[in-house]
Amino acid sequence: MAETAVYQADADGERLDLFLVRRQPELSRSHVQKLISRGAALVEGRERKGSYKLTAGESVELTLPEPEPLDIRAEDIPLSVLYEDHDIIVVDKPRGMVVHPAAGISSGTLVNALLFHCRDLSGINGALRPGIVHRLDKDTSGVMVAAKNDAAHLDLAEQIRTKSAQRTYLAVVHGNIREEAGTIKGAIGRHPTDRQRMAIVREHGKEAVTHFRVRERFGAYTLIECRLETGRTHQIRVHMTSIGHPLVNDPKYGPRKTPFAIKGQALHSRSLTLRHPATGEQMTFEAPIPEDFAGIIRALRKS
Repeated sequence: MAETAVYQADADGERLDLFLVRRQPELSRSHVQKLISRGAALVEGRERKGSYKLTAGESVELTLPEPEPLDIRAEDIPLSVLYEDHDIIVVDKPRGMVVHPAAGISSGTLVNALLFHCRDLSGINGALRPGIVHRLDKDTSGVMVAAKNDAAHLDLAEQIRTKSAQRTYLAVVHGNIREEAGTIKGAIGRHPTDRQRMAIVREHGKEAVTHFRVRERFGAYTLIECRLETGRTHQIRVHMTSIGHPLVNDPKYGPRKTPFAIKGQALHSRSLTLRHPATGEQMTFEAPIPEDFAGIIRALRKS
């Protein structure tokens, strides 16, 4: 069944497509633009283009289409389940696992595994991303939540949008961070010359805020904890690189060679705190530090 959400514009001059992306952070801008072009978004009851400039107080109605039939295969892939009930499932995603199918990747993803394990997932994000409310990079390990129905999905997405859901990460970075803690602010968008990378950009970027604090210093390296206010693509990796402390073994943003045996960046989604979408209970889930990450810390302590 199609879901309809109604919002009220809170400022003058914001583009309709950007307003809806802000309100529906689980949807990409291109997806929102497709919905607008199909007449799924109405401003005061009238169809408008994505570039339409809103006036404060205008009513915006967005109708999300019925879920598409799933055309991806359920696969019997082992899952580390931290919590599960009728509305949500919380898992510890291993490093190296892609979250959802994409161009050239149709199997072995978290979605393939979830479809086998759950069989019931929300359909808001369409056939390729059922249940996916937020994502982790392929080589980032740790805690993730998925929604089993559309009501839970919309509630969790709203918690992420309003920053009431809290996510913390552990990372090992290059260099000795002298400050005990800090906050990095910088809009993130596609790199102007390398489309495979993200960067802090002046135009067409999305607001991004990362808080960090030092957990342990090792001279040439530092173990930090990061808390996200926003969830942009490669956010921690881009922000830490921007202040001169790229993540250890980051293939896109860090030095090419590091002495540690880990595949991909040393980044782990440590904990997730949220309000249960059905009961309202405040819940915190933690994923244990994986062995490859723990091995880096042990090696640094010895040296």
